[in-house]
Amino acid sequence: MLSLVSFIFTIYTESYQIPLTLMLPIQEHPKERKFDFLSLSKPLHNYISLLLLFAPVLMFVFLMILDYDNQRLPIQINFPYLPWQLIVMMITGSIATIGGFLDWRFHRKTLQMKVSKKERIVEAVALGFGGLPMFLLMWLAMVSENPNDFLIPIIVVLIFTVTLICYDEFVFHKKRCEEVENRYHKMLVFGNGITWLLWFHFIYVK
Repeated sequence: MLSLVSFIFTIYTESYQIPLTLMLPIQEHPKERKFDFLSLSKPLHNYISLLLLFAPVLMFVFLMILDYDNQRLPIQINFPYLPWQLIVMMITGSIATIGGFLDWRFHRKTLQMKVSKKERIVEAVALGFGGLPMFLLMWLAMVSENPNDFLIPIIVVLIFTVTLICYDEFVFHKKRCEEVENRYHKMLVFGNGITWLLWFHFIYVK
């Protein structure tokens, strides 16, 4: 029976001149058709921390302009137009932002991005999952009629953010950083810390 089937198959292919290779399933090579999305996203990874660094500053200015008529905002008619806490916040926040930018530039220019992937992830998580939620919670508390509703979430995010910052400083920076980079870190950490304390004081201390 098998020999008969083989004979008929041979007659069929030879009579119609069908190459045997056309009758076999075509095997695709996934490696040749694979599109590497990660290679395209690598340049973006280097700028995530920078984007997250400037996000709170830009969002604060944008929301102040967008919600200018909100009576809960601390905008005054007469000079200096803002409470003293927010005026000092502008100074300390600028110091923190400048320190963060100089630290980011130091990593790229001087260290040539010779920073561990784990360190970059910790810094990005601290900014993205700590700094941004903290900013949103503080803003909502400032414009809310009952800021106490946001107090517990603010404390939870604060503990989370401080833990990541301490981990980043004592695990990565303590062994590697020199005087210049430590100075940038102090500008960033203490600048943001004082800015948060001033904002918290304005919202909850009457």
